[in-house]
Amino acid sequence: MKLERLLTMIMILINRKKVTAQELAEVFNVSVRTIYRDIETLSCAGVPVISQQGVHGGISLIDGYRVDKQVLTKDELASLTIAIKSALTTYEDSHAEAVLEKLTSIADDQVKQSMDHLFVDLSPWGPNILFKEHITFLKSAIENRLCVSFTYSTTHGELTRRVVEPHTLVQKGKTWYLYGYCTLRMDFRLFKLARIKNLMQEDLHFERKEINLSELPWGKEWYQPQNVVDLVISFDMAVTTLVEESFGVEYVDHELAKINISIPEDEWLYGFLLSFGNRIKVIEPPHIRDILQKRAQEIFQLYKNPDNS
Repeated sequence: MKLERLLTMIMILINRKKVTAQELAEVFNVSVRTIYRDIETLSCAGVPVISQQGVHGGISLIDGYRVDKQVLTKDELASLTIAIKSALTTYEDSHAEAVLEKLTSIADDQVKQSMDHLFVDLSPWGPNILFKEHITFLKSAIENRLCVSFTYSTTHGELTRRVVEPHTLVQKGKTWYLYGYCTLRMDFRLFKLARIKNLMQEDLHFERKEINLSELPWGKEWYQPQNVVDLVISFDMAVTTLVEESFGVEYVDHELAKINISIPEDEWLYGFLLSFGNRIKVIEPPHIRDILQKRAQEIFQLYKNPDNS
């Protein structure tokens, strides 16, 4: 741990030029006295550390001190930095922040400019404090191989208490999930983070099971052939861009203003189709038309009553 702290400290000093002992103490969650002992260790090891007193004082390195930059190419360095910055928009990770500090410190001006050419913000719109806490909490449980328990709600509003061996955090599209072994179902399940409530860590360790993430096992669970329905949908050309974004441009026939797509049928699908209002119309299959018609009538009756009850 001390060696990692010393290496990170060197990178911070290269990147920031000058910092105070108090700032370093807060970064590493140690005392100021420990920081000064670390500075002495670095000096004894031949690292040219300078400590200046006074209002504008601080700890710095002799000008011109650099570390070897040949471990990564400039493009690799920029790509890795962008990836870490993006990941840190969703959860807190002191190790990732330390790595980012190190990478930034060895980047020249050209690479630093490249780092700003792309930024992937994985966090949701609006305040995301609870979301970030859940991600950070689950990441810690995964790393420490500790079971978690929570109340989970299905699309139908059914509540169950689950105890899960958390294996992987998954972002699919705009949504985050927990992929883990559910002790209730005795199998792996994909849990939508937005439906998890009363999240707790259990004092119960587990042995990580062997899974092949490159095969995207959660995709196989979702796309079961018996649940797939072939949709033919007509749409208003005024919402062509929205249709392309929502369904995928490869499924859109622009000449006929139709969408041809195969997709699993569930509650999400009904709500998704209804969200387009009168801008799309399901042509096939008939049973989907009937379900949407019934849902639309129920919505109409709900708002038909002029009072607010």
